Amino acid sequence: MASRRGQMLDGVLLLDKPEGLSSNHALQRAKRTLDARKAGHTGTLDPFATGLLVCCFGRATKISANMLEADKTYQARLRFGEETDSGDLTGVVTFQAPPSFEGVSSAALEEALQAFRGEIEQIPPMYSALKRDGKPLYEYARQGIELERPPRRVTIYRLELLSCSGLDADVLVHCSKGTYIRTLAQDIGRRLGCGAHLSALRRTGAGPFDLKDGITLEALQALPDPKTALLALHALPAGLLPESFKLKDEL
Repeated sequence: MASRRGQMLDGVLLLDKPEGLSSNHALQRAKRTLDARKAGHTGTLDPFATGLLVCCFGRATKISANMLEADKTYQARLRFGEETDSGDLTGVVTFQAPPSFEGVSSAALEEALQAFRGEIEQIPPMYSALKRDGKPLYEYARQGIELERPPRRVTIYRLELLSCSGLDADVLVHCSKGTYIRTLAQDIGRRLGCGAHLSALRRTGAGPFDLKDGITLEALQALPDPKTALLALHALPAGLLPESFKLKDEL
C-alpha cells in the first residue's frame, strides 16, 4: 500500500485568509505549500471575510478543543439602509430604508451600540451551520424555509466605534465564542430602524493569537522554506495543549 502524501509536521500556522476563499480551501492551499500530511483549522470564516485563520498541523490539532472555546476579535464594516436574508452583503435584500434615508449619525450609532455591550441574546441566523434534524440551517434557508431558533446568550466584551460616514461604519468587536457578527450588524440596524448588514469582516484575534503575527498565502508560498512560518508546539501559549499531552524532546 502506498504511503499517504505529505510530511509529518507539528505546529500552528497563523494564516491571513484572503477574501473569496472558503476556510477549508485556504487551509488546503497552506497544507499543500507545507507538504503536510495532517491539518485542520479552529474556526471557520465566511468566504467574503478575511483575517486570522488558525491552522493546526500534526499533533497541534490537539489544541482544537480549547480554541473552540476561545473568544474572537473582529473589525466589521456595517452598511446602513438595507437588511439582507443572510445578514451580509452576499444575501438578498429583505428590507430597505425609505428614499429619504440619508445615513446614521455617529451619536445615534454610539447610543445604539450601548445596548449590545456585555451579555446579550442573539437568534442564530438561518444561514448558519447549526443543525436541525441532522441538516444545517443554511440548507433549509436555501429552500426558502425559516425555522424558529431559540436565542443564545453571548458576551460582547468590547464594541468600539472606529468610524462612521453615515451609510457605513467600522466597529471593533471582541466577543465570546458563538457570536454571529452578521446577526450583530442586523440587530444594530433594527435598533436604529434603518436596517443594516455586514459588508466586510476581518478577524484580528482568536484566543491568544493575533493577526499581526500572521502570514498571507502569497508570502507563505514565497518562503524558501515555508515550514519556518510554523509555531512549534513548545512555543504555543500555555494552556492550549491538553494536560495529558506530552511534548517529545525536540532536537
